[in-house]
Amino acid sequence: MRAIIEHPALELVGVKVYSGNKAGLDAGDLCGLPPTGIKATRDIGDVLALKPDCVVYMPESTDMDDVCRILESGTNISTTRAEFFNPDCMEPALRQRIEAACTRGNSSIHATGSSPGFITEALPIVLLSLQRRLDLLAIDEYANCIDGCSEEMLLGVMGFGETPEAFAKRSHADRDVVFEHSLAVIAKAIGLTLDGFEGQGEIALTRHPTRLHSTIIEAGTVGGQRYTLNGLVDGKPRLRFRCNWFVTSELEPAWDLRDDGWRVVVEGDTPLDISITFPIPSDREERQLVLPRLTAHRPVNAIASICSASPGILTTADLPQVFARLGYTKVH
Repeated sequence: MRAIIEHPALELVGVKVYSGNKAGLDAGDLCGLPPTGIKATRDIGDVLALKPDCVVYMPESTDMDDVCRILESGTNISTTRAEFFNPDCMEPALRQRIEAACTRGNSSIHATGSSPGFITEALPIVLLSLQRRLDLLAIDEYANCIDGCSEEMLLGVMGFGETPEAFAKRSHADRDVVFEHSLAVIAKAIGLTLDGFEGQGEIALTRHPTRLHSTIIEAGTVGGQRYTLNGLVDGKPRLRFRCNWFVTSELEPAWDLRDDGWRVVVEGDTPLDISITFPIPSDREERQLVLPRLTAHRPVNAIASICSASPGILTTADLPQVFARLGYTKVH
């Protein structure tokens, strides 16, 4: 909401919330900005009555009935929800339902973010345009999750601070699937036919008690988690994504960690080795303000392109210039 409210070419017209204690609050109060005069509602009908051009859809879980209702009303959707990264990977019946809603409403839906999204789709399209032969695209992500995630996310969703035994019982299916879907977008865009995917997870434990926000997790609990996903051709990796997520660098076993950012290595006839870091001040308050923008800004920047696209479920390959046009004014 901060990105939309502060955007010179966008107008916030409505906000839907999912908890009673947020209903009726001003949008500015919800995101730490001055009052806007826009009051939050729990009724999606209130929002659609405002006839927005686009809904920025970022709930904790997806309500397909809501999604179809939005699209059928003629309102486009920009979202970070994993279900929509790659229409080819959707269940056929669900894809048909969403596409039918787009057709009825002459609307579009596009999912993106920073990771997956920018680093797994947008940037590789540019880098691979230099290649005539691709042997391997390898993306490593490094994230000290404390500054970019709430304590609820760190403990309840990601499982930091758990014992290895408790962490092993967690399902990571949503995480694994979304990166598969995203890498498949790139494979299709460059004409690479993958035989399938192979993934492996690892954890590392804290050497010392570690403070997150208000909670201190014990030594010997999960302080680092790593997931490596390989897209295979003839049994060999051709596309690879590896996340290195941690809350301390003091880990056992010791991992070779970098500052927040990415390393992208392209092996082929035009090899590349690119490091991306974020020159953000070390002040924690500033970092907690800036880092979430990595996910938020790309969906906001995509709004104008989504609104001008043909109806349907759009991938990054359909919207290579997400910031090309900025003329739409009514946004939820």
